[in-house]
Amino acid sequence: MPLFISFSTRCAELGSGALLSSDGSIVFLAPEEFLALTGTINIPGELAMSEAKYAAYEALGPFFEIIMKGLSGVVDGDHYFDTIAEDAKFEFLYEFPGWPRTIRGRAELMTAYSGYGNSIRLRSADKLVVYHADNGRVVIIEYEVHGKVLRTGVPYDNRFVSIITVADRKIVHWRDYMDSLAAWNALNPRSS
Repeated sequence: MPLFISFSTRCAELGSGALLSSDGSIVFLAPEEFLALTGTINIPGELAMSEAKYAAYEALGPFFEIIMKGLSGVVDGDHYFDTIAEDAKFEFLYEFPGWPRTIRGRAELMTAYSGYGNSIRLRSADKLVVYHADNGRVVIIEYEVHGKVLRTGVPYDNRFVSIITVADRKIVHWRDYMDSLAAWNALNPRSS
């Protein structure tokens, strides 16, 4: 039995679903097989269109996926950026050269994230822990991301705590904490 259902652009284009089985293998199914097993079916091209819209942010894919998992049932939107209110406020409560302490609005956040893939590519995200507060209006998530620095090939592993305020099923405020030393060390490796 599958642990969860996942679609990729490739699967959507083919009109088939992908299942992650309990042994960790990925199984691709024809639409009728997928429907029989899960009771749902992908609308070919719909997810592919959403993914194509955000293709420039592909290097952040594992981050987007773990955030969407942590906010499941709390926000509306098919992609991380779709869950953010136009005027949302983001606070990054760490000092990191070149990164702003505050970002206002989805468009400004997308601009800030647009260059991420030029320096780091994430391969996975894990260790998700989710807490709910203020009658579900606030979600606190802990998670880790893993990838590599493209310029040097040095591994990049970092951990985060994000405190997210939701109104009308959209993110309206985000306070972010990360291990800035881990980021600094990955981006500025010491030579031996």
